[in-house]
Amino acid sequence: MAPIASRIGYLLNQLSPLIGFLTEGDWVRHADDPDAANFVLGNPHEMPLARFVDALQQYSIPQDKNWFAYKLSEPGSRKVIGAALRARFNLPFRDEDVHMTNGAFAGLSVTVRAVVDPGDEVIFISPPWFFYEALIVGTGATPVRVRVNPGTFDLDVDAIAAAITPKTRAIIVNSPNNPTGRIYPEATLKQLAQVLEEASARNGRTIYLISDEAYSRIVYDDKPFMTPTAYYANSFLVYTYGKVLLTPGQRLGYIALAPNMENREMVSGAVLMAQILTGYAFPNALLQHALAELESTSIDIAHLQAKRDRIVGALRESGYDVHVPEGTFYLMPRSPLPDDAQFNDLLTAQKIYTLPGWVFEMPGYFRISLTANDAMVERSLAGFAEARRQAAVLA
Repeated sequence: MAPIASRIGYLLNQLSPLIGFLTEGDWVRHADDPDAANFVLGNPHEMPLARFVDALQQYSIPQDKNWFAYKLSEPGSRKVIGAALRARFNLPFRDEDVHMTNGAFAGLSVTVRAVVDPGDEVIFISPPWFFYEALIVGTGATPVRVRVNPGTFDLDVDAIAAAITPKTRAIIVNSPNNPTGRIYPEATLKQLAQVLEEASARNGRTIYLISDEAYSRIVYDDKPFMTPTAYYANSFLVYTYGKVLLTPGQRLGYIALAPNMENREMVSGAVLMAQILTGYAFPNALLQHALAELESTSIDIAHLQAKRDRIVGALRESGYDVHVPEGTFYLMPRSPLPDDAQFNDLLTAQKIYTLPGWVFEMPGYFRISLTANDAMVERSLAGFAEARRQAAVLA
């Protein structure tokens, strides 16, 4: 008998290649090389926003004896977020339906735990964020993978409908999507909502929509974004401030119940219990105190868009096929070689570090993070061109 939990053993086996790449890959060993161009993860490569630092410094000074006591979803935090959601989406989100979390990772885990039982099925969209499948398996549920439309990267609603069974309990949707950058349009989301409503009625049990909106404030070209929770009552909005502030190590986020959520009080109670059972998945006191300042703070989205356009233009000039993202801070070019790992080796030889497509279930592609600084971007362009030339020789 194995000395560890069977689910953990399964996940160790499934995730070992990813974890190995993230912890032991060439890019890790050369991360501090001043000549390297590191595009692997959405980590900061410049100093943090001054306003973020100022807010933490200001609120690190205690104002009462309970300043650093245990915190749940504090009323002040809920009020800030409720007002922001109502102003942004013109929807009647309620303050008391906001549940504070230590990031979207925790928010997703809590939400799945709150509504999913062992033996249930949870649909997730591929290409996915790294850990959707793991979160589902960790609850004892069965993950059901549905691919996006390969031509548009939009949701394939017909495929989603075909994947629903009487055991389906939830679906996780990520818009703007990491890694494709696709913002799912209103027509698609309305079609999805109709499918979920009809299937819930047919099966006699609610199918929940879990909307991962980590990148919802990182949108380009004045593209409109509307939360998928606007179209389906039984849905959860999961958000993190780690992207828009570019502070992934400072874990602050929330879950918001859709305004028309059914059985609201029972669902809220389930979320609270799941937060406790997930290891007290509330953000720390300091971040909640600073939230009023952080809510209106953002990295320079126009600068990200300028880097997007600079890299897209240069790569296309070098012969790459590049999809232009509508949001997120990622690009997803097609690999010039069918084997994206082999092409990644060519980039590594140029001291350019990217995320190969096999990591995010998109073989034949690779991902570039726009959080790299301007100097990295500029010194990478000749290397991208040279790797493309070498790939043409090998092809």
